[in-house]
Amino acid sequence: MPKQATRVDAVIVGAGFAGLYMLHRLRGLGLSAIVLEAGEDVGGTWYWNRYPGARCDVESMQYSYSFDEALQQDWRWSERYATQPEILRYANHVADRFDLRRDIRFDARVSAARYDEAASLWHLMLQDGSSVTARFCIMATGCLSSAKRPEIPGLDDFRGPAYHTGHWPHDPVDFTGLRVGVIGTGSSAIQSIPVIAAQAAQVTVFQRTPNFSVPAHNRPIDEAYERSWKDDYAARRRHARTLRTGIDYPLNPLSALEVSAEDRERQYETSWAAGGTAFMAAFSDLLRDEDANATARDFVHRQIRRIVQDPKTADLLCPTNHPIGTKRICVDTDYYATFNRPNVRLVDLRATPIDRITEHGLRTTTEDFSFDALVLATGFDAMTGALLAIDIAGRGGVTLRDAWADGPVSYLGLMVAGFPNLFTITGPGSPSVLSNMMVSIEQHVDWIADALAAMRARGATSIEAAPDAQDDWVRQVAEVGASTLYPRANSWYMGVNVPGKPQVFMPYVGGVGTYREICDDIAARGYAGFRLTAAPEAAAAE
Repeated sequence: MPKQATRVDAVIVGAGFAGLYMLHRLRGLGLSAIVLEAGEDVGGTWYWNRYPGARCDVESMQYSYSFDEALQQDWRWSERYATQPEILRYANHVADRFDLRRDIRFDARVSAARYDEAASLWHLMLQDGSSVTARFCIMATGCLSSAKRPEIPGLDDFRGPAYHTGHWPHDPVDFTGLRVGVIGTGSSAIQSIPVIAAQAAQVTVFQRTPNFSVPAHNRPIDEAYERSWKDDYAARRRHARTLRTGIDYPLNPLSALEVSAEDRERQYETSWAAGGTAFMAAFSDLLRDEDANATARDFVHRQIRRIVQDPKTADLLCPTNHPIGTKRICVDTDYYATFNRPNVRLVDLRATPIDRITEHGLRTTTEDFSFDALVLATGFDAMTGALLAIDIAGRGGVTLRDAWADGPVSYLGLMVAGFPNLFTITGPGSPSVLSNMMVSIEQHVDWIADALAAMRARGATSIEAAPDAQDDWVRQVAEVGASTLYPRANSWYMGVNVPGKPQVFMPYVGGVGTYREICDDIAARGYAGFRLTAAPEAAAAE
């Protein structure tokens, strides 16, 4: 017997930071809303990503909500870069502080969403057989929430535990005395390998493509540093919203090519010593000019060779197939130094590819390895994976998968033509993964909430992206991306890590500040490029 359907004004999919804030804003509008969350608690990506060493690469004082002054003054972060457990505690604190849980349904995985054109309603079907009907459907599914398992023959044959960094067990994993194979050298591997190596008897790292990483120089937050932020939070937040990344750190306006070699080296040394992703702001043209970028690349190569004692291993760890920063630059604690440990070995998969996973380990084209455990640090089906995992059908029964067959298209990363009243928070075509996600989340949620309020004032019940406006925006996103070095990398920004995925540069690289101005201008012009209409029953009632 079918379970009873729930009817609300708006349904939100996902209880991460986007879903939590969206629920808070909808309540403020007086709308009934429910959040559907596949996990057992709030936190989104920070609920699932529990691998050893997991941290945010945006400083804690900025990776937080700004919408409530009391919240940002009361909460105290312990470290410059917060760990996953601390970030998850923050998400739980927010959920409790604003009494959000009463409108969140956990263990509620959405399998399908269908748009009813006649009624202008969305019908969402859940895996447990229940359903939710709502006027508005808001996808807060996250950009890095769909774990990507590797396509390696024999993966299910391995008799030991195989852990994916993006879907880590909730109970601690003890690697003490074990032989561990780690596949991948992206951000999650770079964070976890030093922690695993400190426990395990032997760690073998299988690297296909090395990634650039800069030191975090993490440290406890002292009272003076905390107070310097909290005394000036409003101004710092406003400033961050105008910047390219949405992160408030010093920006050097000079080109790397207009200073002397000595001054350039001095600037890089200063940026390296400061730590974090701000390294890419050492000069203004590192992501636009290949020659300028090469100076930063060569500096990091020198740092790697200075840290790593074995010259051959150091060479393998130096990325040479993409400009620095065109893949999301990683932030680490002792990653390169870990390869000086006697229990750590690096295997170059470009020279000796993996042939298959075996019952007891892994076989490359030249060697058999035995392991007690495998760690799959193979990343995510980024930006589109979580959305396309749901069977979404809009106007005329056209599915989102069909609409995105040649790559994701959207208007502002907020809506897709042919899918009325369906919003995507930090969707493809917005700054999202190229920014401080908290800044981008708040901007998207506020824009959506303001749009819903404007619709109500007009008596409109439906909003939809116009195809011509969407086409124009897709062209703008592509043009701005092509003016940078980003497309030079085979990155998950391009979908390259997922076989068969169309290779399209997905985020908007024009910057958080510029993007915000564009969105605000579109809203000020009566939501130019969007079609606002009244449903038939609403028009008849007038």
